[in-house]
Amino acid sequence: MSKKYRIKSKMRFTMFLTIMLLIVFTAVGTAFGADNVESLTKTSYLEIEIQTGDNLWNLAKEFGPKNRDTREIIHRICMLNDITPECIYPGQTLLIPINI
Repeated sequence: MSKKYRIKSKMRFTMFLTIMLLIVFTAVGTAFGADNVESLTKTSYLEIEIQTGDNLWNLAKEFGPKNRDTREIIHRICMLNDITPECIYPGQTLLIPINI
């Protein structure tokens, strides 16, 4: 003999299903790594050794993100490496942000 179930409140049943689906999607997403959003927003850096004749303007234009203002990239390079644009020297290693 099978027991028949009856839904007494459609609103409560709908809320229950919605919450259960959210829990299932969150668990599946976490299991497959879909919650790793940090890698999308994390800035990557390129390490460059300064050669004779290099300046920050040319380095920022060559290695920095193409969709950003060069002055902004130079400012980020200076802040990141704790330098001023005038005091770079050959042999110095700088970190340059690839994606800001």
